[in-house]
Amino acid sequence: MKSINSKYLILLNIKKPQKTPFKLIYKMLEIERKFLVKSDAYKNEAFTQKRIKQGYLNSNPERTVRIRIKDNKAYITIKGNSNASGMSRFEWEKEIPVEDAQNLLLLCETGVIDKTRYEVKIANNIYEVDEFHGENEGLEMAEIELQSETESFEKPDWLGEEVTNDKRYYNSYLSKNPFKNW
Repeated sequence: MKSINSKYLILLNIKKPQKTPFKLIYKMLEIERKFLVKSDAYKNEAFTQKRIKQGYLNSNPERTVRIRIKDNKAYITIKGNSNASGMSRFEWEKEIPVEDAQNLLLLCETGVIDKTRYEVKIANNIYEVDEFHGENEGLEMAEIELQSETESFEKPDWLGEEVTNDKRYYNSYLSKNPFKNW
């Protein structure tokens, strides 16, 4: 396993835990970039698509708690605040029973996100492209997870403007401030 560069911990304001192995933090670091999508050409390139319904038990950016049902699986996810670039943050996710997720969605804050996620392999990376429905209809956004903030990657023709550090494109923000109201 790669060791994490200590600058990421500083950027994320994460302190080395006293009893948890340091390697565990690396597994919990999400590094991603977000882009708008300028055409639906990605749909022809997708190797999978899944419907996602998700809500937030807590949408505070310092500790977002998300409940997600993706087809026939469900997850609880906790995310921390993003660093200054908006690319890196703490993320912990655990699969939970779908029935539990359905019940937890009833407790979530107002504004459940409904979207279809397409996965597209470009070179050595996978883009997750979300086509939003309901209150966020018309928004299409792609995310790519990286090993480091400086990793280079291939950009397909359908990729548009980068919105990585624009909080309006966080799903937790969209749940309270839908795209249709912008």
